[in-house]
Amino acid sequence: MTPDRDDMEELDRKIIGLISERSDLYIRKLKERPAENGLYSAEDRSRLFTLIRETNRGPLEHQVLEKIYTDILAASMAIMKPVTVAFLGPEGSFSYIPAEEFFSGSMTPLPQRTIPDVFQQVESGKALYGVVPVENSTEGSVTYTLDELIETSINVVSEKYIRVTYSLLSKSNDISSVKRIFAHPQSLGQCKGWIRNNLPGVEIIAAESTSGAAESAAGDHGAAAISSDAAAGIYGLNVLASMIEDSRQNYTRFFLIGRVSCKPTGNDKTSIVCAVKDSPGALLSMLRPFAEIGINMTKIESRPDKKKIWEYNFFIDFIGHKDDPIVKKALDKIRQETIYLKILGSYPVGN
Repeated sequence: MTPDRDDMEELDRKIIGLISERSDLYIRKLKERPAENGLYSAEDRSRLFTLIRETNRGPLEHQVLEKIYTDILAASMAIMKPVTVAFLGPEGSFSYIPAEEFFSGSMTPLPQRTIPDVFQQVESGKALYGVVPVENSTEGSVTYTLDELIETSINVVSEKYIRVTYSLLSKSNDISSVKRIFAHPQSLGQCKGWIRNNLPGVEIIAAESTSGAAESAAGDHGAAAISSDAAAGIYGLNVLASMIEDSRQNYTRFFLIGRVSCKPTGNDKTSIVCAVKDSPGALLSMLRPFAEIGINMTKIESRPDKKKIWEYNFFIDFIGHKDDPIVKKALDKIRQETIYLKILGSYPVGN
């Protein structure tokens, strides 16, 4: 039987009315407590994600409904108080893309020149949240972010994977006139093959961000920048070449950081950093609980300890929430095998 147009319109009216009613209730709830107590809100978002996974029977995927509810929560909170979000900027940088997606555009952007500045803005309370790149599928981890995660008191509250594509931007229209390239080290690493084949021998100048590279190139007619097409429009640059990244499967993982914690959703990931004892088999002993208890470890990476020469910290991601009984059991065992362990955060698994 073909659905009647009038029936669908009546259903749409009910849905719109319920969304309005739900938003009104949420705004009244926000008035009763400080907005800082939630990830627009973390508790509400986690509860909704769990509810979606328990009750959704299709045909829409869970992620579609999660996006709809995220938009509703973010827009409702923006009515009460704009959410200030720090990110590696200025606007037009790749970090601005996940910032907008996390909050569906309902935010007050606070661009920063460096990754440590993003952390400082959140720690000081000037920003409610921050967005930082943590690793790239081609170049690996962003060490500036890893170093800050060790020292900070704030949490990882969400993650997002963004497809990254780069362009070569310049004031000039002629690629042969390019003598210098401004680039963030991570961006350069993702495009080094293209640069080697198309602009061998050019001077490479480090920039603090992709937008910063574009800004520098805008004032130098003999220069170009590795940046985004969006930055070309912002800084009045020409696109000399597009999609110059060496891999078409080039993704960057971003963390949303804040002073809140997320409750379990049923589809979570936890990030920790730890240091093992200086003894034979210490790393194996530390990792054994993951296998014994049946926890899927998705990442492990060592990073030199900046305070102790020739000692290392290990960054580990695994499936599960820190409040899950099975994860608590594993963490208790891991603590016995480490001299230092810090839970960076538990958060919904990103797509």
